[in-house]
Amino acid sequence: MSSDGFILTFFCPNRPGIVAATARTLLETGANILEAHQYDDIESNLFFARIRFNFVADGGIDAFRQALIPLAEGLKMTWTLRSQAEKARVLILVSRVDHCLADLLYRWRIGELAVHIAGIVSNHPRETYVYHDLTGIAFDHLPVTPQTKPQQEAAILDIVSARKVDLVVLARYMQILSDDLSAKLAGRCINIHHSFLPGFKGAKPYHQAHGRGVKLIGATAHYVTADLDEGPIIEQDVERISHQDQPDDLVRKGRDIERRVLARAVFWHIDGRVILNGRKTVVFRD
Repeated sequence: MSSDGFILTFFCPNRPGIVAATARTLLETGANILEAHQYDDIESNLFFARIRFNFVADGGIDAFRQALIPLAEGLKMTWTLRSQAEKARVLILVSRVDHCLADLLYRWRIGELAVHIAGIVSNHPRETYVYHDLTGIAFDHLPVTPQTKPQQEAAILDIVSARKVDLVVLARYMQILSDDLSAKLAGRCINIHHSFLPGFKGAKPYHQAHGRGVKLIGATAHYVTADLDEGPIIEQDVERISHQDQPDDLVRKGRDIERRVLARAVFWHIDGRVILNGRKTVVFRD
């Protein structure tokens, strides 16, 4: 992900001239378009766009922002504008299972995931993660029981606020968020879970899948909502298996799918490639 330039994402009621008006505003304020994606959703009659651009001279962004405000009002745009040089602040929530945490930290350390890790929150103590280098990363052990869940979630919200967190990632965090917390993190909290056909809920889903002789296993990354595991989907992937695969094989293959699906979803979100569209998402892939 390049740090050169700015990203404008928006959606608005569809009408002729949206692209032309936006491009003209960019041109008149000295901007150069580097990348552009657009999508017209016929069902909702909404227009979605992501534009990456830079300027030939300093100070252009202020002029563009001022010119964008009346344009957005006229087109009834819902928009975001950010510099690619500003790293998103990401908070990772994790439980005992740590393969997604390990993958995110690795991608972060090698620079593939250009974010600022605002911290790790776990309902298990730091000693659980002896195989991971957590040097320089804030770690908060917040144990939770049914009786203490409101207090524990309040502590999570305090961390989100105090550290100015942009995105919360549930990296196999095996706790169901309350409706209240889900609502407060709407559009900025991503979850990863296994997805099978048929769906297997509860303990040992891969063992359940093996018992039913499934032919495909998969994973889904989605935004968290009050509807458990039914939030807007960002990314999915599957892998074919056979009768020779045992439950441990499904678990191993499932870990790989979950890692890559979550990583893609996080990357696309922080790169401004995901726009909510009701119960769905528009994802402008690379």
